[in-house]
Amino acid sequence: MDILESLKAIDDLKDVPEAQLNWLIAHSKVLHIKETDRLFSPGDPIDRLFIVLEGGFRLKVSRNNQLVHIGKMDKNSFGGLLPYSRAQTGRAFAEAIDDAVVLSLHRDHFSTMISDYHELTTVFVHAMSTRIRDFTRRAQQDDKMMSLGKLSAGLAHELNNPSAAVVRSAQELAKHLKTTPESFKNIIKINISDEEVDRMNDILFDKMAKGVQVMSLMEKSSLEDELMDWLDDHHVQDSDELAANFADYGMTGEDLENIAEGMLEENLDPAFNWINQMLTTEKLVNEIEDASQRINDLVLSVKSYTHMDQAPEKAPIDIHIGLNNTLTMLNHKLRGVEVVRNYQSDLPPCEILASPINQVWTNLIDNAIDAMEDQEIKRLTITTKRDGDFANILIEDTGSGIPEEIQGKIFDPFYTTKAVGKGTGLGLEFVQQIIKIQHNGAIYIDSQPGKTIFTICFPIKEK
Repeated sequence: MDILESLKAIDDLKDVPEAQLNWLIAHSKVLHIKETDRLFSPGDPIDRLFIVLEGGFRLKVSRNNQLVHIGKMDKNSFGGLLPYSRAQTGRAFAEAIDDAVVLSLHRDHFSTMISDYHELTTVFVHAMSTRIRDFTRRAQQDDKMMSLGKLSAGLAHELNNPSAAVVRSAQELAKHLKTTPESFKNIIKINISDEEVDRMNDILFDKMAKGVQVMSLMEKSSLEDELMDWLDDHHVQDSDELAANFADYGMTGEDLENIAEGMLEENLDPAFNWINQMLTTEKLVNEIEDASQRINDLVLSVKSYTHMDQAPEKAPIDIHIGLNNTLTMLNHKLRGVEVVRNYQSDLPPCEILASPINQVWTNLIDNAIDAMEDQEIKRLTITTKRDGDFANILIEDTGSGIPEEIQGKIFDPFYTTKAVGKGTGLGLEFVQQIIKIQHNGAIYIDSQPGKTIFTICFPIKEK
């Protein structure tokens, strides 16, 4: 294989003087990689420039214990280390698609190339700039998709419980209504006075208006026993079911006595079963209404979180709404976490871009939750306060903390403390961009084991 001719065939190198290409060949190694073998793997030092002369490579990364395809190195492409790159170790696999030939230049020769071979260096610097743009765009998209995936999973989890409750209660209501005609037929057969009807209705609708009562298990059990004894003494059928339902609504033995006053004992069974039918219907309808309201609240939270119906312009907005909506969206991850809201109630609305600021809250709160994963005490504290013309928002967690030696790096592009596949290293860089560039603000970190605080500061009103 004629290496020089192969290099000349590469568009980016066709205008490079032949002497410089010969220098490149003289100081490089020719690697022959067989199909399915790897050119490099995660953790390998990035210390060589690669030029693919024949064949190609699939690039894969490990995410959630799976290899995910992220791109290719085709014939005539550049890879590995490029001039002025600060990369240290690889994060991807490069697997040969077929038998490949690669020219490899070690970093020890870079200083000579940069100082003496300008046209060659320019080609590789241009390739690095293109790589950064492509990788940033792809990583940004991946980061957005990962965030969307987390929120979608959380929303699906939160919607599942109330939607299941609606289905379950609707099925119970349909089953229950099938028995209502029989109870109605029994109730209209009885002969009671207007005064007895009014007394029964007054007690029934008073209990329905007050709704299901909150009481301890011991209190409810005692009340059920009292009601069941009364119903058994008066030969009312299904006394256990009726007692449990009556107890939910706080009905007492005295209420039963008042309903039964002046009524023939043969009328008690249809009367009390009718009351039970009414209370059961009321309970099921209330359960459907409550679950439907929870679904509605979640949908409103999503709409408010994304501000999908508003123009992307700064507007005076209560930042507490965005914080609360973010907590709602991440509620599935907050199980077992104590959330403390130290909000300044009279904090004025801030002129912000609502959707980007909500992405800031999501990123910081999600990171805080992850940091507390293995901690015995899990407490998330969100504090808002005014400082002159600025709003300060403090997000504090009781996580493991960020080592002092890396605190200065966490806002760097692509830097991440998370395991491979769990982060792109773009989250905190985006946070800083949104706060500093879009809102003329600042973000600070104070971290030690058991206590990490991110402080976000931006003007309340844009000047």
